[in-house]
Amino acid sequence: MGGMDKNIWVIANWKSNKTIAEALDWVSKVGSYIPKKENFKVVVCPTYSCISEVKKAIKVGNFPLLVGAQDLSPFKAGAYTGEESAVLLKDLIEFSILGHSERRKNFGETDEMVAQKVQQALANNIIALVCVQGEETLIPEQCSLIAYEPIWAISTGLTNTPGAGKADNPENAEIVAKFFKQKYGNNLEVIYGGSVSSANAKGFVSQPNINGILIGNASLDPGEFIAICKSCLE
Repeated sequence: MGGMDKNIWVIANWKSNKTIAEALDWVSKVGSYIPKKENFKVVVCPTYSCISEVKKAIKVGNFPLLVGAQDLSPFKAGAYTGEESAVLLKDLIEFSILGHSERRKNFGETDEMVAQKVQQALANNIIALVCVQGEETLIPEQCSLIAYEPIWAISTGLTNTPGAGKADNPENAEIVAKFFKQKYGNNLEVIYGGSVSSANAKGFVSQPNINGILIGNASLDPGEFIAICKSCLE
């Protein structure tokens, strides 16, 4: 990536995977391989049960990794059983994924709910990454970071579309990224998510309007994640 004149985000979304022991093993293997570059932002989003221990391990190892949550509550702290509020998470995380297509499908999340979560995140100094499935998805006010993640490209397969689970091509993702920047302003950073691997990561981050990648299944393997990070810096 040469002089890296733009931010590059590499975000690991572990979804509902890894025990605490497995999470700490991942951090120990990956942490020392991540270069300390101002514009290279690597984030790991473990399960809630692992966040605290992952945070400690990163601090002890002095690794250049940010800790994120895979979601947070649209409400403040209070009588909201099962919810994790931003005000309670802010000491543990710097970042949160919001509006992922799996949550929209499996838990009925709406654009309005996602917007409420964004406001809770920003009010507590948490970076909000909003997942969008296409050009029709609404971007909440004050949101400055989105992930274009077409449903059919997600490796877990949320649709029965032929070819599901295969990454979009970088050129098409660039068109979508350019559309969002033209509509919402050039300060909006757009990353790509959906079947990302070490084989295709560089193709996405090398596009002028794409600022990184959101990685699901491939992020679980420390070796593959390291390879993805290295490819983004070539």
